Amino acid sequence: MRAYLILEDGTVMEGLSIGSPKEVISEIVFNTSMTGYLEVLTDPSYAGQAVVMTYPLIGNYGITPDMESERPWPDGYIVRELSRMPSNFRSKGSIQDFLRQYDIPGIAGIDTRALTKILREKGTMNGMITTNADYNIEEIIPRLKAYTTGRVVERVTCRVQKRLEAKRPKKKVALLDLGAKQNIAHSLVKRGCQVTIYPAHTPAEEILSANPDGIMLSNGPGDPRECTSIIEELKKLYASEIPIFAICLGHQLMALANGADTYKMKYGHRGGNHPVKDLKTGRVYISSQNHGYVVDTKRLDPKIAKPAFVNVNDGTNEGLEYIGKQIFTVQFHPEACPGPQDSAYLFDRFMEMMGGKTNAKE
Repeated sequence: MRAYLILEDGTVMEGLSIGSPKEVISEIVFNTSMTGYLEVLTDPSYAGQAVVMTYPLIGNYGITPDMESERPWPDGYIVRELSRMPSNFRSKGSIQDFLRQYDIPGIAGIDTRALTKILREKGTMNGMITTNADYNIEEIIPRLKAYTTGRVVERVTCRVQKRLEAKRPKKKVALLDLGAKQNIAHSLVKRGCQVTIYPAHTPAEEILSANPDGIMLSNGPGDPRECTSIIEELKKLYASEIPIFAICLGHQLMALANGADTYKMKYGHRGGNHPVKDLKTGRVYISSQNHGYVVDTKRLDPKIAKPAFVNVNDGTNEGLEYIGKQIFTVQFHPEACPGPQDSAYLFDRFMEMMGGKTNAKE
């Protein structure tokens, strides 16, 4: 079956339908990772977006247990060439069947290099994936321009509180699930933490009443400025003396809770090869990233926080350290392994802030 990708600038690309045949409008973004397509598909931060994979061959090792959540989250999936015969001893199926199972449409056969160049030059834009060859582009374009991802955190957060236990728990961590990747909790459990996972809109009083040794704010999707009620609760968590570590959306929300601002990037950072510089040591780390918004350091009060990391490619902020507080936040993903474990030491730093040991092998 033929499928069409229609962008809000009027560009139309044709390919083959994969996954669900349904029609969808979404924000079109690209990811530059050469491997890890399953981690991309199951990252909750992609809710409300259709993902273009720049690496040309996708699906060659099938669907394996390397999932960051229980299901895929993108609205659509766009690839150059899809492997029809996955080969891996852990493979449990194909991407085609995986997409069909979760009713996610996709397109194969698209010139993803040309598509990525369009998104880089004109910026991230909305698009439609459809199998309707009789589409009316004059009717579609206004719908594309009107689309917004909306309040997607509500879609991806857990519905009830959950708990993960370490073999010999040394510290209690409260993880606020804004769309958390599973390896965040697993990275803490490996270091001897009992991790209680809370839904995104849990009141700060409930979290604080559990007397955690530390608080973790996770990654997540969407425009951080739309999370107004969560920001109000983070102000209360900031006022406590409990150590806090935040990643991606959590990093942005903590900045907003303290008077800073965020803005939308032209096409964002999405991939497993982004260099970030630690401003304290001067060392550069290879990081995994997935974000379309960034903290505006020009609106940052230097008495409240100072930049801790910077992106080597474009100079945007990649982390903050809060003055007089046991709080640090990063824009990238230390729980991912692109370096392969360049920035995992940040979890050790969090353990030290809580007064715990840093042995991740336990």
